[in-house]
Amino acid sequence: MKQKFPDYDNCIVNLANSILNEFTLPEVGRQGLKGFASYLAKNYENIVVILLDGMGTAIMEKNLDENGFFRTHFKNSYSSVFPPTTVAATTSMSSGSMPCFHGWLGWDCYFPKLNKNVTVFLNTETGTKTFAAPYHAAHTFCGYESVVSRICANGGQAYEVTPFAEPFPKTFDELCEQVKTLCKKSGKKYIYCYWNEPDATMHDKGCYSNQARQVVRRLEGQVQELCNDLKDTLVIVTADHGHMDSQCVAITDYPKIMECLVRMPSIEPRALNLFVREEKKAQFEEEFQKEFGEKFLLWTKEEVLSRKIFGTGDEHPDFREMLGDYLAVAVDDLTIFNTRKEAETVIGVHAGFTEDEMTIPFIVIER
Repeated sequence: MKQKFPDYDNCIVNLANSILNEFTLPEVGRQGLKGFASYLAKNYENIVVILLDGMGTAIMEKNLDENGFFRTHFKNSYSSVFPPTTVAATTSMSSGSMPCFHGWLGWDCYFPKLNKNVTVFLNTETGTKTFAAPYHAAHTFCGYESVVSRICANGGQAYEVTPFAEPFPKTFDELCEQVKTLCKKSGKKYIYCYWNEPDATMHDKGCYSNQARQVVRRLEGQVQELCNDLKDTLVIVTADHGHMDSQCVAITDYPKIMECLVRMPSIEPRALNLFVREEKKAQFEEEFQKEFGEKFLLWTKEEVLSRKIFGTGDEHPDFREMLGDYLAVAVDDLTIFNTRKEAETVIGVHAGFTEDEMTIPFIVIER
């Protein structure tokens, strides 16, 4: 499989920074997305970004007709962040910052102040239904100011339309209706939309299943209908990351690796954050390379930091402590889950260093 590393000069963070530059005073070092400025220069009243979870460029190209709405408005591909996964990438889009800075590194994060692995969105101890703390760990330790709130604080208009923000749309049709209503308000505005498909279906059914294809095509039709009802509006359709189908195993089935670990892996099943017992490091490296060396890159913490794969620039104060002794990143069609149940039920995956996972589309509709 073709490997691809994040391009932090042309990624989803740059898209968010283009929006910030348009609605607030540009800052030194805030680099916008290549090619976006020419569209912004037309001074549309409404700028709408629709982020469809998991709809990477490969998913779009292989599930949709070449002459369909998305592919005929497709301008180019660009990069997700590392890891290419929802927690890290949507937080980068929401905040305009790199994962190394915002600290929302993946589905499960190790928080040094709690000394626990935490399932970030659920705020539970990883692998349990027990709350990790009497407060939200990620918001407490890795809080950030969103692009929307920064625009509003600067006197502009900006809105979030997601299932997690009032009025909490339950369907994509409801989301589209909310966008139409907001676009009719007077004044220049930014509207950020997020929907959890086709990611949810692809995890369960596979990236190129009939079910996934139907979901992607339905979303394409719904976005086309929405755009037909808009005026003086620039619509960007993109994704947080791509997807691929994978073989899956459970790390618990490898006892010689398990006995080396201080705690269960965190971040993602295709981007394993590994804390290893000091006296077991030689054994760990040997066993991991023997079992997974053809499918994963295994880097030490020092190599991870020197390669700056979590982003460039400033780091969160806890970032380095959040990282384990090693990071193992998938470069092929194998994924390592913490449990056999997950390994036996998940088909579509992401968060590794393959082109299909890292590459996302930049789709532009001008109305």
